[in-house]
Amino acid sequence: GEQLVESGGGPVQAGGSLRLSCRASGFDLEDSGIGWYRRTAGNECELVALIGDEGSTVYGDFAMGRFAISLDNAANTGDLLMDSLSGEDTAVYYCAAGFPFSTYLRRRKCDVCSPTACGVQYWGQGTQVTVSS
Repeated sequence: GEQLVESGGGPVQAGGSLRLSCRASGFDLEDSGIGWYRRTAGNECELVALIGDEGSTVYGDFAMGRFAISLDNAANTGDLLMDSLSGEDTAVYYCAAGFPFSTYLRRRKCDVCSPTACGVQYWGQGTQVTVSS
């Protein structure tokens, strides 16, 4: 079947780095794009970063200059490298794929963290990232 499987979450010290990975099966990320959303402690759901199927990248304002998203088409895997982490980055991170074709329809915020609310086809199980000082 079609699924996304995440790995790489866990505890990290403030100022440290963490890499999240997301492996797709049953479909090609090259054709769907890949991204990450996160659900914060305040229960907000926000876009962290995405690579569209046309190759464009989008980052949340908080992620600019600190996070980097990448896509390995051969491995059908996407990575999110996060640097200079702070307590505000503590959240559940969800891998997402199958973004709308129109860039205008790609949501930076969702009412809740779910594929329907975020307007994507595929959704991972979520991985907890906890940043401690």
